Amino acid sequence: MHCDLVIIGGGPAGLAAALSARENGIEDILILERDHYLGGILNQCVHTGFGLHTFKEELTGPEYAERYVNMVLDKKIPYKVDTMVTDIAPDRTVTAMNKDDGVMKIEASAVILAMGCRERPRGAMNIPGKRPAGIYTAGTAQRLVNIEGYMPGKEVVILGSGDIGLIMARRMTLEGAHVKAVVEIKPKSGGLVRNIEQCLNDFNIPLLLSHTVTKVEGDNRVTGVVVSKVDENMKPIPGTEVHYDCDTLLLSCGLIPENELTRGANATMDPKTGGPVANDHLMTSVDGIFACGNVYHVHDLVDHVSEEAVKAGAFAAEYIKEKRGN
Repeated sequence: MHCDLVIIGGGPAGLAAALSARENGIEDILILERDHYLGGILNQCVHTGFGLHTFKEELTGPEYAERYVNMVLDKKIPYKVDTMVTDIAPDRTVTAMNKDDGVMKIEASAVILAMGCRERPRGAMNIPGKRPAGIYTAGTAQRLVNIEGYMPGKEVVILGSGDIGLIMARRMTLEGAHVKAVVEIKPKSGGLVRNIEQCLNDFNIPLLLSHTVTKVEGDNRVTGVVVSKVDENMKPIPGTEVHYDCDTLLLSCGLIPENELTRGANATMDPKTGGPVANDHLMTSVDGIFACGNVYHVHDLVDHVSEEAVKAGAFAAEYIKEKRGN
């Protein structure tokens, strides 16, 4: 099977890149998405704050995603959902699978990487204690509440003040939970100022700067955590420990570009961003493989993701035309 352009990821980056490539004359496009629906992580982001740059109005995540999905449907750009890409070869052969097609080998003239990012897991932070139930990344908790319809817990401590953690502090409060504190190891929050105001201050949720969780208590389920102050080297200060009873610990400790497939394609990686090295045309070190959005580097706003993806789609279209000789 051959395809001019394969886009891996049907989130905001992949959708914007596909539309841009179509507008620049590429008809043979295929979007591959592992989730049940197009739209990516935006489907679970039910809060507002999206689209101010792109659409000049404030939208929720699903509303923002819906606009791009509808444009893709209007343009009749082919896509496959529930489809897992398992490999990208340096010659741009994409291996993917789903229950309907089985294993597919797609020879692409160009590939755009738009897989987004994932959260840092608890293991990356070396918190002492056992591994009881009740510990979630903030994004997992967001999906449980907003899509699956489950409450992760009632008494909550959040470690890390990234935007997802701040937004979940508000979301859990609105759903009836008691968020006891947001704990941040750095002297300054990593979240947007508007989220600190709207998600913490408006609900009287304490933000403990220069603090971290130094112990998780509980056997089968979290029963509490110990929070300690840290010094300028981010080392816990003995004697500053404070115990918090809780049944849930949410982790909002940063995002990492989702680049296992990128590494498998032998692309050169940037240790600073965690994404691939790319040139001015957003092409990685592998000829014909482009990257955009959070898989390239983590963005603060989805509007910036879409803007970058539009460029990637145009550059990929230009590359395909040059290879054709037209």
